[in-house]
Amino acid sequence: MESWNDVAVAAIPGEPPQLRLYTSVLDAVTPVPTQAQYRMYVCGITPYDATHLGHAATYVAFDLVNRQLRDAGGQVRYVQNVTDIDDPLLERAERDGVDWQSLAVAQTELFREDMQALRVIPPDHYIGAVESMNIVSEAVIELRERGAAYQLDDGTGDYYHDIRSIPNFGYVSRYDEATMLEFFAERGGDPDRAGKRHRLDPLLWRGRREGEPYWASSLGAGRPGWHVECAAIALKYLGTTIDVQGGGSDLRFPHHEYSNAHAEVITGEAPFAGHFTQAGMIQLDGEKMSKSKGNLEFVSRLRERGVDPMAIRLGILAGHYRADRDWSEALLAQAQERLDSWRSAITRGGAGSEIVIAQMRERLADDLDTPSVLRLIDDWATDEVDGGGGRSIEAAVDGLLGVKL
Repeated sequence: MESWNDVAVAAIPGEPPQLRLYTSVLDAVTPVPTQAQYRMYVCGITPYDATHLGHAATYVAFDLVNRQLRDAGGQVRYVQNVTDIDDPLLERAERDGVDWQSLAVAQTELFREDMQALRVIPPDHYIGAVESMNIVSEAVIELRERGAAYQLDDGTGDYYHDIRSIPNFGYVSRYDEATMLEFFAERGGDPDRAGKRHRLDPLLWRGRREGEPYWASSLGAGRPGWHVECAAIALKYLGTTIDVQGGGSDLRFPHHEYSNAHAEVITGEAPFAGHFTQAGMIQLDGEKMSKSKGNLEFVSRLRERGVDPMAIRLGILAGHYRADRDWSEALLAQAQERLDSWRSAITRGGAGSEIVIAQMRERLADDLDTPSVLRLIDDWATDEVDGGGGRSIEAAVDGLLGVKL
């Protein structure tokens, strides 16, 4: 599957501090070890409602991680998947009376266009589930051979991962069993499925069903579960361990917990990721955005209205990436005013930018404190005496924040 076009990242003089990033394993902000190459996997979309602002906020957040690691002189190997076959996609296609493959292709292309407009650095490998059937089925087979996977005896051909085979199960999310069961039921799990060994056992392979797409494998015809898809793709393209596993906060459990568990059982190495990091949710006018409520705000619709994508990006950056936060027309208007102010300010000459850029780096290194950085640039932009060095600030805002002035 093709990614989107590369984004030029401005080089900035000076030495940044070490990035400190939140990880759910410790429920704390900890340093990302300095190294020459970083491996980052960010869980991708299921392409049937791309790209709402919740999607955009997540991928902008991990674009910031990418930029800070690059600014520190590291190379970043970045992989993202596309879950281009799953129940929600099939359900949406049936509801709308369209072919599921056509829906997936159209929504994936729209997502690419939105990411390009928002200046998100593309992944080195952008991998669909459909093109990964062999590596996913091989991962399930490996789990079975290690005694960690079992097939139900109800004739469906479904395979599950026995969580009793998972050392320290639950350490990624740090939730108790009652909370895990609640989220599992809400987020695509099947705790009450008859024949399972444990209510929290996740689906690995769904056997062929009448009227559903399927693929041949030595497991029998079928298609993969969601969590093992990400584990298999990450292992294939990044290796046995990675530095950052990213996604939205709703992925903390079950998705990050299970994909991590699958990978660790397959490789025998732990932890799979140095940091498990999750971005917060976006609300619309004070109410949680959801498909069921029909109150999703889409990047493409904002762009169709003529909204500058850099204003959208600044609106996202106005809140801390881990916070559940609100989106509104007032926020968007404030972001556009900020963008106009910064663009006007960069035309000024003079010096004095080194201190501002150093402060930007310090605040971004502290778990991506973008609200503080935006206020810092606001102060610089309105300082008629010491607000020089416009072109240096322009490069820093571009390289570190991804905002083109």
